[in-house]
Amino acid sequence: MAKKQSFGDKVRKRKRTIRVMAKLVVAEKKPNGQYRYRERMVPASELDGELEAIRAAR
Repeated sequence: MAKKQSFGDKVRKRKRTIRVMAKLVVAEKKPNGQYRYRERMVPASELDGELEAIRAAR
């Protein structure tokens, strides 16, 4: 008898959890005049909300 192959099932399960992500890089000026860069990975569906939050914080 042939062994049952489950590789296809594993791949199908992974494809369900794949999300499109966006990388946000925010530059902040420190009190000493230098810049600091913060990076965040955000799901693309939440990108507009994150950008509004960043703009509101300034």
